[in-house]
Amino acid sequence: MSVVVSLLSIAVLTVIDQVIKYFIEKDLRPVHEIPFIDGFLHWEYVQNTGAAFGSFSNSTTLLSIITGAIILCGIIAIIIKKINHKFLLVTSVMIISGGLGNLIDRIIRGYVVDFICVEFIDFPVFNFADILVTCGAFLLIGYLLFDIYKDKKIKGDNVG
Repeated sequence: MSVVVSLLSIAVLTVIDQVIKYFIEKDLRPVHEIPFIDGFLHWEYVQNTGAAFGSFSNSTTLLSIITGAIILCGIIAIIIKKINHKFLLVTSVMIISGGLGNLIDRIIRGYVVDFICVEFIDFPVFNFADILVTCGAFLLIGYLLFDIYKDKKIKGDNVG
C-alpha cells in the first residue's frame, strides 16, 4: 500500500463516517431510536462528549488535542514511510480514519455522534469510527504480539 493509497483510504473512510453521521443527525436524531435486528441491534442517537465508554465526559478540547496529535503523528509516519509494512499501514489507516472521523465531530458539533446499540450485552453505544479504531487497534496488537512471539522463537532457535 503506497503513501497515496493510504492517504486516499483515510480520506474515503473518514468521508464514509461523516456521511453516515450526517444521516444519523438528520433522520435518527428526531426519533432517537429505531429497531434494526430485534434482540440484537438497534440504532440509538447519542451525543457523546467524552471518549470510549463515556470516559472523560465534557473534555472535548483535551480529547481533540490528544486525538489531533496522534492523527498528525500517524499521518507523518505514513508520509515519511516510517510505517511501510502493508499490514501495519492498513491498521494505521483504520485507526487514523476513525480518530479523524470522531475528531471532526468534536470540532464541528462539540460531541461525537454515536448510534449503534448492541442489545444482547450491556455495551455503550458506538459508531463507525469507533469500529475502525477498535478493529485497527486489535489487529495492530495481534500483529505486534505475533511479531514478539516470532522474534522470541527465532532467538530461542539460535541459542543452541
